[in-house]
Amino acid sequence: MATIKPFPCIRPDAKVVHRVAALPYDVYDRMEAKAEFLKEPLSFIKIDRPEIQFDDSVDTYDEKVYDKAKETLEAMLEEGIFINDQEAGYYIYELIMDGRSQTGIAACSSIDDYLDNIIKKHENTREEKEMDRIHHVDRTNAHTGPIFLAYRRNQIISNVVAEVKKEQPLYSFKAVDGVCHNVWKINKKEQMDTVYDTFAKMDSIYIADGHHRAASAVKVGLKRRSENKDYIGEEEFNFFLSVLFPDDQLMIMSYNRAVTDLNGLTVNEFTDKVKVDFEMEFLGKKSFLPDEKANFGMYLGGNWYKLTAKESLRRIEDSVKSLDVSLLQDYILRPILNIQDPRTDKRIDFIGGIRGLSELEKRVNENMAVAFSMYPTSIQELFTVADEGKLMPPKSTWFEPKLRSGIFIHKLSDE
Repeated sequence: MATIKPFPCIRPDAKVVHRVAALPYDVYDRMEAKAEFLKEPLSFIKIDRPEIQFDDSVDTYDEKVYDKAKETLEAMLEEGIFINDQEAGYYIYELIMDGRSQTGIAACSSIDDYLDNIIKKHENTREEKEMDRIHHVDRTNAHTGPIFLAYRRNQIISNVVAEVKKEQPLYSFKAVDGVCHNVWKINKKEQMDTVYDTFAKMDSIYIADGHHRAASAVKVGLKRRSENKDYIGEEEFNFFLSVLFPDDQLMIMSYNRAVTDLNGLTVNEFTDKVKVDFEMEFLGKKSFLPDEKANFGMYLGGNWYKLTAKESLRRIEDSVKSLDVSLLQDYILRPILNIQDPRTDKRIDFIGGIRGLSELEKRVNENMAVAFSMYPTSIQELFTVADEGKLMPPKSTWFEPKLRSGIFIHKLSDE
């Protein structure tokens, strides 16, 4: 049973929502985040990445940085940039990118469902990345970036969503990247009850994106429980901000790889080793984006190659080992290029498919040795791995479009 509840939302005034809404904090490095802030002073990035309000000499994780996030959020509330919508409700959040629409429900999910594996994971998290968001959530007393969750499509929920979308939206704007964002509120009791009861019958919900934010939100919730021994489980800190999407509307893009060197091998030595497990076809200057599983593009020495996994690799049945990201890791990156742990190895970089193949060429032409274009992991592969209690290799999925931060904020308490 999944507990997906309506919540009292802090959200932007409709007149400025297009200026406030920002891409997730981890899409930018510090310099990029600061550039966004300089272009748009109301951007929510100044709360999600408060270090950009300081000189670069100030450490990203300095205590005063988190204090600044709290101070900025409170100031924007006082100025009326954000409004406090105290009547709990669900929100419908539609994103339209290149003519393709996906519509989710913004709500609060239970930290107990996360702990009990009703909300299922498919990635490991890193403690140092968790700590930053733990400090941020705890200090601001708010969840400022929603966790991207997925569920198997349900017609009852689809019907409610379709009904509400006939109404006038609270927000409707196009972001500078061309993605359209539309928001409606579900506040009719019958519709809210239907949504709540339907999710309550689901055995599994899945983290699509935001594993570190989810883990951090849960740890802050547990911390608040330890500080409030008489908690009853209904307090807001027992829940975290999320947007839940049906699986049939989601698009996963490839998450490509680039490596700085060939591990001391010459180009010929490297390609000879690759040919042990992959058929290799020379494509010259013609870039290659795989259109089926077990195929890879490789950009090396100014030329593109098509790699096709040999039959022995294509027969692998294990849900994790058969993933394309696993085939690349297990048969090229680890044994040939000595990338033992892609989570920590500084020699590998991960490049979201949204950046295109030209970005791979650019990286290799500038300072990398080889790059690989990937076939995307499917949402069904993600579900299968999570249902089996297994974990995918890091950076297995890249979801587009990205949910904006700053449209929905969930306070953990009234303090």
